[in-house]
Amino acid sequence: MMKLQKSLIAVSLLAALTACSDDNNTPAPEVCGADNCTKFTILHTNDNHGRFWENGYGEYGMAARKTLVDQIRDEVERDGGYSLLLSGGDINTGVPESDLQDAKPDFIGMNMIGYDAMAVGNHEFDNPLDVLENQRDWADFPMLAANIYDADGERYFQPYKIFTLGDLRIAVVGLTTEDTVKIGNPNYISELTFTDPKEELKKVIAEIEESKSADLVFATTHMGHYANGDHASNAPGDVALARAMQEGQLAAVIGGHSQNPVCMSADGNSYDADFAPGSNCKPDQQNGTWIMQAHEWGKYVGRADFEYFGGQLHLASYKLMPVNLAVYDGYSPAKDDQGNIIRVAEEIKPDSFVKETLRPYQEAGQEKLDVVIGSTDLTFVGGDRSVVRARQAAIGQLLISAQRTHPQINADFGIMNGGGIRADIAAGDISYRHVLKVQPFGNVVSRAAMKGSELTSYLASLATIEGAGKNGGYAHFSNIEMTVNCGEKSVEIEKINGENYDATKEYTFSIPDFSAAGGDGYPKIDVINTGLVDADILRNYVETNSPLSWADYEPQGEVEYVNNDSGYTGGCGAAPAE
Repeated sequence: MMKLQKSLIAVSLLAALTACSDDNNTPAPEVCGADNCTKFTILHTNDNHGRFWENGYGEYGMAARKTLVDQIRDEVERDGGYSLLLSGGDINTGVPESDLQDAKPDFIGMNMIGYDAMAVGNHEFDNPLDVLENQRDWADFPMLAANIYDADGERYFQPYKIFTLGDLRIAVVGLTTEDTVKIGNPNYISELTFTDPKEELKKVIAEIEESKSADLVFATTHMGHYANGDHASNAPGDVALARAMQEGQLAAVIGGHSQNPVCMSADGNSYDADFAPGSNCKPDQQNGTWIMQAHEWGKYVGRADFEYFGGQLHLASYKLMPVNLAVYDGYSPAKDDQGNIIRVAEEIKPDSFVKETLRPYQEAGQEKLDVVIGSTDLTFVGGDRSVVRARQAAIGQLLISAQRTHPQINADFGIMNGGGIRADIAAGDISYRHVLKVQPFGNVVSRAAMKGSELTSYLASLATIEGAGKNGGYAHFSNIEMTVNCGEKSVEIEKINGENYDATKEYTFSIPDFSAAGGDGYPKIDVINTGLVDADILRNYVETNSPLSWADYEPQGEVEYVNNDSGYTGGCGAAPAE
């Protein structure tokens, strides 16, 4: 492939040198023409997370996405070009209507829209592998992941697919974040191995070059975009991937996972602080590789118009096209004098066939979700990461209380990772919908036992975990009193279950199986698998104990953090950005 590109570049240079644009023999620059150029458009979305249906304000949704994609495809075809539609992964998890139906409506919608390929996201492993296999069967397009291997050492997914666009052959390689080992459910991925995407891509490119099977290599990834490669506690993402390749080997990365619109500032080292829906978006470019990501949920369809001529790829234009996004006045959509929601761009009419096909799935989900199961006097904040990943919170106490007091668990105290808390429980009536939004992953709650002497070391590793205050590993504790020394990475336990701590006594505690199996970087421990799903436990607890009083769950300093150099008192590590 590289030899072919060099040859084409040499030919184009020779042609340019022999052409004159004026009497001074100035070479005429080559431009895209009818006979020397292939035009193609890459359309992309990522991090769908169950949003097959529009929200309450008519924003996004697959029916409107279908209309927009069809319009763009028609326009590109009329102009003599070609198009591909790619997804950066994470189709699963986030909306109960989808979660309860294993994301089947999402895959049906993607088929109707006409996706050509998708990267495998870490949330594709929120369900047992038999569910993932069903999803693979439902999809009329390949799930791509070159860096996931099964127990026999074979790739679990197709690594790449080659698309022919006129005279141009494009290889699309799929890659998945290494962090899946840490943030995926260990019980579902224990038979799989996730290798370094950078090294795996090098292998695939070498294979493609040797076989001369493609002219360009694109990657559709679920790795995350971190400006200037600053990935902090996350696994290296798309920037590191591009920098690890030889310049010219990787044309573009169509990404996902970090769920941000990749629109860069002029210097290319930070995000455009002025980007707003409908405004200009400059994608990142690293080591000659374009990097693009379209935020999340189908809020945008990314559109990259490419031209290939003279042996080189040129980005003619790039847009993030909003899908019925509203203009907001504070926290609510702005409305015109007739009470209609004002949109960022011209409203897109949802495709009627897609909408009617998906409607039965939406209605089936609604029937299961809207039954009132209890109530609360005040809001339990769970959707704000600066709360649940930064300090002991009432919602953490509520979830742990439900788990540790369940008759089949009946533990002395409990532990809950902040990353497993996903939404608020608003004041007023509580429905099953609220429960599933708070705990959408379907984790089984386990029961563990340890002697006090072992427990001290284990709790120290959780309470002082690196990055606490920013990532999902932040641990909530209930029915235990202790002091956490961040500097010494130790804990001093005072009381458990209302009684003085005893190093010789055996204590029991509840913990999500995700955490017990090593998720979020927790030490792996032996547990009793109760078979009880967290959302079902919470539903039963709410039904039994309503009306809930927020004050009964608000922490009163039972867990105290000391000796933190940053001065932050909510946990170990720097305070999260507000």
